[in-house]
Amino acid sequence: MFDPVEKLKEFIRQPSVSADSKFKDGMRGAQEFVSGLLRSMGFDVEVVKTDLHPIILAQRPGPASWPHVIIYGHYDVQPADPLNLWESPAFEPTIRGNRMYGRGAADNKGPLLTHITAVGQLLEENPNLPLRITFMIEGEEEMGSPSFGPFIRAYRERLKSADFVFLSDTGIPNEQQMVITAGLRGLVALEVEATGPNSDLHSGLHGGVLLNPIQALAELCASLHTPDGRVNIPGFYDDVLDVEPWEREELRKLGAKEEDYRKFLGIDAFHVPPGITPFEAVRFLPTLEFNGFGGGYQGEGSKTVIPSRAFVKITCRLVANQVPDKIRALVISAIEARAPKGVRLKIVPGHSGEPYVVVPPDRTNTPKDQSPVLARAFRATDAAVTEIWGRAPLYLREGGSVPIIGEIKRVLGLDSVMMGLFLPQDNLHAPNESFNLEVMKKGIATSKRILAALAQP
Repeated sequence: MFDPVEKLKEFIRQPSVSADSKFKDGMRGAQEFVSGLLRSMGFDVEVVKTDLHPIILAQRPGPASWPHVIIYGHYDVQPADPLNLWESPAFEPTIRGNRMYGRGAADNKGPLLTHITAVGQLLEENPNLPLRITFMIEGEEEMGSPSFGPFIRAYRERLKSADFVFLSDTGIPNEQQMVITAGLRGLVALEVEATGPNSDLHSGLHGGVLLNPIQALAELCASLHTPDGRVNIPGFYDDVLDVEPWEREELRKLGAKEEDYRKFLGIDAFHVPPGITPFEAVRFLPTLEFNGFGGGYQGEGSKTVIPSRAFVKITCRLVANQVPDKIRALVISAIEARAPKGVRLKIVPGHSGEPYVVVPPDRTNTPKDQSPVLARAFRATDAAVTEIWGRAPLYLREGGSVPIIGEIKRVLGLDSVMMGLFLPQDNLHAPNESFNLEVMKKGIATSKRILAALAQP
């Protein structure tokens, strides 16, 4: 059996940045690494070509009577920039203390390799394990998974026979507390450009006679929220469901302190709607955020111009029961209705993703038609986590988005068990990304125990 730590080093050394064509060799190297590893474990591996980066589909077939689990992951990573802030080279894995440093260590190479290792150990111990396993590993997650939707629609008949999806692309609060993610926010993105004069103008000769596009967008953006932090768009909250009491109780068990969170963020005060805690806000409420704002001179010193154009990038995070297309239409309608006179607006829709919520068994809102294998998986997770981590898992929604999870539910009808493995200190998407090797060790044992329990009659 291979050493997972050494294999993780090999994996990280492949600079698999999906968004940058300069890294095509690293993308191919990462794909070949994963494909080769799964073949060595006896899986039937198909490398599915896409318009961009291939998707790895590796299957361990068996009788239809066996449970069938799909394990999802991705082999691509974020760009490593700014490189000068890394304490060791981004694609040269380095162990310091109990952490492996390198781009992709925690997102998602370490967690993916955790599950591959668990399966490898399990099959080595029991080659006749009565469990069908499919690995579905993409190479475009960090660029919005543009090929994934067409892929699962094309392979729908082969994949829909599974009972559920198992993955680790979510987080946990600390090394002692496992969190099973029970919900992810959806996403809607768009960009707004405001154009005023035909070209940049001298602000002395022409200032005061026209609406500055930056001012126009600033006023427009300011209108999209109320002073108490709510989104000021009619109908925006109409489809938001009430939160079940058990979810608030799970959040209370987390024991997080607002003051610690405030200090971690480095802010003076929270800005949340009345009656909502910051921990509830990031899990239970939708948002509208400004992710980028620009226009005019951006260089050193000053240049006294009225810019011809200005832009703002906007994303909305959505919660369960909200529909991305409907929210996008509401936001665009509000922007068009509030467009200041004197500028022309161009609105460019961006990518989107469905929100997702899964309810464990034995809860007040558990679906009556829940898959019995999914229910067994959740119960097996409870038992495995309690034994290996020393305390029961918490079932919490997460503020982030993994759009493909909602897509899997919509197209294949499959729910997901999302076992968190990365920590706040892991610096996802930032310099000095790392993965806690003790968490990896416990994660391997947990994944192995869950899968073994599913194979029991």
